[in-house]
Amino acid sequence: MKSRPIRGRDASVLLHGRVLYNLDVGVFRNLKITLEMIKWEHSIFALPFALCGAMLAAGGVPAWRPLAWIIIAMVSARSAAMAFNRLADASIDAANPRTATRALPVGQLTPAFVSVFVLLSCGIFVLAASQLNRLTLLLSPVALAVILLYSYTKRFTRWSHLVLGIALGIAPAAAWIAVRGSLDPRILLLTAAVTFWVGGFDVIYACQDYDYDTAHGLHSIPRYLGIKNALTIARLFHILMIGLLVALVVTFGLGKLAIVGVAAVAALLLYEHLLVRHNDLSKLNAAFFTMNGVISVVFFLFVAGDVLVRRG
Repeated sequence: MKSRPIRGRDASVLLHGRVLYNLDVGVFRNLKITLEMIKWEHSIFALPFALCGAMLAAGGVPAWRPLAWIIIAMVSARSAAMAFNRLADASIDAANPRTATRALPVGQLTPAFVSVFVLLSCGIFVLAASQLNRLTLLLSPVALAVILLYSYTKRFTRWSHLVLGIALGIAPAAAWIAVRGSLDPRILLLTAAVTFWVGGFDVIYACQDYDYDTAHGLHSIPRYLGIKNALTIARLFHILMIGLLVALVVTFGLGKLAIVGVAAVAALLLYEHLLVRHNDLSKLNAAFFTMNGVISVVFFLFVAGDVLVRRG
């Protein structure tokens, strides 16, 4: 039995359906690639410190509504920052053998799609800020400026590592503001600690691009001081972080669990630095990704435990 040819309105509807299907598949495919490109799962780096700020502000677990919006704000802000960084560095990544296979240089994604992703992420961040309180909304453009403009700092300053640190370090202070509607200077100790923590591990990470940065005039501490001295700077940054965490514990009157948390962070940082040597960077990715994710989670668990025990 012969099938009847599809003509007229039926053919138009079928064609329209196929176009919509292909469009949906393309969008979801591009979104999946974008999330892989920005390493969405690494939102865990700064999120636990933001949650520390929220719990210290609330003296316990914050109400579910502000907590949910804080998490949405954190994830959307980081997503916007990472995607914007890939846009800003597309030509640099294409010329660097280490990053030449990223999605934008190889054409898996278009700049237009990533730009839309950035704008949507920024929009979600501002929406989240508006759902918290007036001060978070007023400060949201400032936060976006810091986290987005970081991408250009390697073009003119060797201290771009600390600018990245500030971009993540504002998270606990922002979470405090989200809960309280005002800023307490004490939480800036945690902001400074996160700044030096991130700055230190970003110096370590930049060591692998020493040759490329030197040849192409990009600025970094390893380029100016050499890898061996850069690793020393990273250690100093992390020593400062531990000192600031101790000051945080004392200032907030936290107890033994928080002290143990600081000691655990110090031990993990020591192990991280033992993984990387100036003449052997083969374990750098383990030091950067695995250890720093563990550090942030461990510190949050101990501080959260301390706050909850003291409240109970």
